[in-house]
Amino acid sequence: MENDDDSNSGQMMDEIYSNGDNTTASATTNGEKSQRPIISSEALDVEAYASLYSGRTKIMRLLFIADQCENPNMQLEALRMAYDEIKKGEDAQLFKEVSQRIGGRLGVDYGVDSGWIEGVERRAEQRKEKLDNELNAYRTNLIKESIRMGYNDFGDFFYSHGQLGDAFKNYVRTRDYCTTAKHIVNMCLNAILVSIELGQFSHVNSYVSKAEQTPEALEPVVTAKLRCAAGLANLETKKYKLAARKFLEVGPELANHYSEVIAPQDVATYGGLCALATFDRSELKSKVIDNLNFRNFLELVPEIRELINDFYSSHYASCLNYLGNLKANLLLDIHLHDHVETLYKDIRHKALIQYTLPFVSVDLNMMANAFKTSVSGLQKELEALITNNQIQARIDSHNKILYARHADQRNTTFQRVLQTGAGFDRDVRSMLRRANIIKHDFNQKHLKRI
Repeated sequence: MENDDDSNSGQMMDEIYSNGDNTTASATTNGEKSQRPIISSEALDVEAYASLYSGRTKIMRLLFIADQCENPNMQLEALRMAYDEIKKGEDAQLFKEVSQRIGGRLGVDYGVDSGWIEGVERRAEQRKEKLDNELNAYRTNLIKESIRMGYNDFGDFFYSHGQLGDAFKNYVRTRDYCTTAKHIVNMCLNAILVSIELGQFSHVNSYVSKAEQTPEALEPVVTAKLRCAAGLANLETKKYKLAARKFLEVGPELANHYSEVIAPQDVATYGGLCALATFDRSELKSKVIDNLNFRNFLELVPEIRELINDFYSSHYASCLNYLGNLKANLLLDIHLHDHVETLYKDIRHKALIQYTLPFVSVDLNMMANAFKTSVSGLQKELEALITNNQIQARIDSHNKILYARHADQRNTTFQRVLQTGAGFDRDVRSMLRRANIIKHDFNQKHLKRI
């Protein structure tokens, strides 16, 4: 392997998490590949994870873990915690569904509690009738603030009972009765919360923009919430660079004040991975590593902090090993799971590009050994990157060597000088021609006199 620039030479990689072809490998158990992660209770502390969240998102994240994980013990633990959490609220329909999914596997204490369901439904009918009567009275009296609060109470009622569509409609109806900027921001936050639960992220972006149009009512913690919501919306629509920028702008004021949607650890994880997949080296340094606010979030997830530092320091083996260890748990994240493969692929491609960048030639056998993959698999990856113009190189398939295509600086400079000379000659000829025309008074005005 020949180094083209000693000052830019990267560190040789020892070991990298890979499946040996163009795709990123799934999580492994005892060294064997698996199509779906089988996760032990030691891999993810479900109780500690769930404690980061509150409200409906806590329940939905637990149910998502139960859906995605094939470990029976972890499934039952997640279902048990979801059952207990639902019983603190008023969503009878969700309670029935979770009870059926448990199917008696947790004993009689976690069965279908008919008495609890009947009590919730009875109280719900009474509460709904009371709210309806109050709202009708407010409409009759035409008191805008009371009408706004009435619709808001209805939104809270429907949200607590899992009727998200009705909750969204009532929250949005308060817009016509908002009298202050703070009321508008509160309406937007409620609409954003329900939209995230419904998975309608176009609405999330819309209401984030609407809230940001009232800067006088935006406290630092509200601003942090809006940036988190915008980051989630961009993540879900696969706009990873925009998502990274939004998460990186989240201030420390967020703390645990948005646990009904996102935890501070998620800000570090989502923002860090999106930045690693999309930012160039200078952006990674200035916007992530040197970002004091974001550094506070990274301290909560040391693995993300270390893998970012390792990538920037060209310690690719360590970086991708961290990613390999994190992958199984990231696949259990309700917002990130659909994007893990894409982000991992992009990060791996960036590692390949940066590995080859400093060299004139690279022995594919040595590179494949460093990446713990087959030569044929590595060659396919490199061919795809070359085809997409991400690596300027060509491959000697017979000798298994990658040769970089470095521009011939001498020839390029010579051609540029010739082009500049030709341009100068053309400009001079044009000026001489114009001077001669003026000198002999051969112009349009003269011709008319003739």
